Amino acid sequence: MDFLKKAQQSVGGNASGSAQQQEAATGGQQTTQGGNAASSNLDYGDKGLDFIEKKTGHTMGRDTNEKITDGARGLYEKATGKTVDPKWSN
Repeated sequence: MDFLKKAQQSVGGNASGSAQQQEAATGGQQTTQGGNAASSNLDYGDKGLDFIEKKTGHTMGRDTNEKITDGARGLYEKATGKTVDPKWSN
């Protein structure tokens, strides 16, 4: 993204405009040095499903992933009668 900022500055644009465009391109999610901020909210079930998606070459949206992991958690809780620790699936 640095090359886009440099190109825009050389054309005469300002840095705040490129920051707004970058935010719009990323969907408003801010990134941190270790990855994106949204990954810190993921439980182990979400991370596991993301890993399986990457290995199989599939991509689904975050909402779809949440529905899948919520459904799996619900089935487990219904079958065993035990609640799942929020660290594993919230």
